[in-house]
Amino acid sequence: MILGILKESQQDNRVSLLPEHITTLAENEITVVIESDAGNRSCFENAKYVEAGASIDIKENILNKSDIILKINPPDENELMRDKIYVGVFNPLWNIDLIKKFRELNITSFSLDLIPRSTRAQAMDILSSMAMIAGYKAVLEAANKLPNFFPMFMSASGTIKPAKVLVLGAGVAGLQALATARKLGAVVEVFDVHTAVKEEVMSLGGKFVEVEVAKNDISAGGYAVEQTEEFKVRQQELIHAHTIKASVIICTAQIPGKKAPLLIKKETVEEMQPGSVIIDMAAGSGGNCELSRVDETVIHNWVKIIGKANFPSKMPADASKMLGKNLVNFLNLLITEDKKLNLDFNDEIIAATCLTHNNKIVSKSLTKII
Repeated sequence: MILGILKESQQDNRVSLLPEHITTLAENEITVVIESDAGNRSCFENAKYVEAGASIDIKENILNKSDIILKINPPDENELMRDKIYVGVFNPLWNIDLIKKFRELNITSFSLDLIPRSTRAQAMDILSSMAMIAGYKAVLEAANKLPNFFPMFMSASGTIKPAKVLVLGAGVAGLQALATARKLGAVVEVFDVHTAVKEEVMSLGGKFVEVEVAKNDISAGGYAVEQTEEFKVRQQELIHAHTIKASVIICTAQIPGKKAPLLIKKETVEEMQPGSVIIDMAAGSGGNCELSRVDETVIHNWVKIIGKANFPSKMPADASKMLGKNLVNFLNLLITEDKKLNLDFNDEIIAATCLTHNNKIVSKSLTKII
């Protein structure tokens, strides 16, 4: 069994596997071939991979001889090879043309951003791993951009009040943002449609902003769902009131396969305090703030709106370490002890993550829209 690792684009500093993961695979007699310099931006040079048991090659050779190809982000057209298996984070609901290309080339593809929220799948939950990093880095970015201190200071010059932070969304990213902001000394409020997270928010030192009549959908597997119009009106009023009092807003609210909910309108931004900072991690799927732009900083009425969709790329060593462990755990499902492929579609994890197989689109979430 040959596993190929491709280099990510210049926009992403991560790599699918680190040398420590190669060692584990090599012990299981899985051959790993990695594109030259793929690990450089994650602080691991070619020599480290060779020491761990991998071989270095060019992209064309890797595509030709590998059975399974790992690529974190959606592959470019020149990175596609007929009849291969691709594993990565392909955001399929936003990359329909890529999925059609997978089908056309008889590629069996697995997207780990579709991992179900179950106890068994936790060891492969790439979204949670990367969200934790994103929440942490988002707060540090805000602290660097804010023209004020985060903690309270008392000195002969007077008292500096602590920064007020509002976190929108209490998933993994939001809770990590809360924990990090509290460690930096800020006063933190958290909004989420799931009232079940209230206790967790409070245990981390945050104040939970609650909107009544929120709708939860058990079938969504723990992800956010669309809310009623009545809820959206109350939500908008409450978020507006808390936003204009905060100096930092961390936006993390997203709904899989849909445009991110619009939570902060232009009119709200215009009432915010000068120098305030909005970090919009949902910018890649439309943004929680009306003024957000992907990978851009917009300054409106003295408020900085920073749209970043890939914070984990800013901490590539640990991001690759965590992501690689998730991938190795997933590969253990696909590869049997005798080094054969195990495409067991009765397995809930394999079934949920498989996009295409045998020239067909097999993902239930995709067959509804393609």
